[in-house]
Amino acid sequence: MSGTAIEITDLRKSFGANEVLRGIDLDVRAGEVVCVIGPSGSGKSTLLRCVNLLEEPSSGTVRVTGVEVTDPEVDIDAVRRRIGMVFQSFNLFPHLTALGNVTIAQRKVLRRGKAEAERTAREVLERVGLADKLASYPARLSGGQQQRVAIARSLAMGPEVMLFDEPTSALDPELVGDVLGVMRELAEDGMTMLVVTHEMSFAREVADRVVFMDDGVIVEEGPPSQVIDAPRHDRTRAFLARVLDPAAARVPGKGSLGNST
Repeated sequence: MSGTAIEITDLRKSFGANEVLRGIDLDVRAGEVVCVIGPSGSGKSTLLRCVNLLEEPSSGTVRVTGVEVTDPEVDIDAVRRRIGMVFQSFNLFPHLTALGNVTIAQRKVLRRGKAEAERTAREVLERVGLADKLASYPARLSGGQQQRVAIARSLAMGPEVMLFDEPTSALDPELVGDVLGVMRELAEDGMTMLVVTHEMSFAREVADRVVFMDDGVIVEEGPPSQVIDAPRHDRTRAFLARVLDPAAARVPGKGSLGNST
């Protein structure tokens, strides 16, 4: 895939009288990692959910890999097969093993046979460092492991774009690094990623661009060296002053996927 992977034009979303998105324009190029930061209630998660129509925009257009997902005639199920989504909560089936959780959508949505689906599931679970947890049920996995199963489930569908909605916010601090390590390796492999995150060290090190949102608008965007380290706008500076922790651990590099925490 080349060119623009996600194209968002004048996107607006209201819930009743509350306008949450106020005219968002944002493009994500194929192979690019864009991190969206900002205070709670700024519209970050709503933006992400509008990209694959989990929320229906009030107006504006969204195109993913050239297909206008906001077209009333679009086959949204076909579009969603191109888009992987990872949420704050893991949304795993408690009665299925890790292998079963990664296999089920392949069989029901993509109509893959059992052997092919399980082969793909084994490959992606190994990719996220869980080759030894195939037979484990979610209750026997840590939060970080459950989130990596959720990432593997999305990868098994062969997406062209991955959306991450604060994927580490529900995790204990000691479990965050392994999930970020998986995401870092996806970025290094060229996956197009739109990531809502509060992990500033990850955004600084992995993002090609950082977008700062506040009150439903994009206040500032640019490379991490600009937006995080030398912000131009008072609102960006005020937000970062509240959230930046100079002592925060840096994102683990290659080799982190083998951890089992």
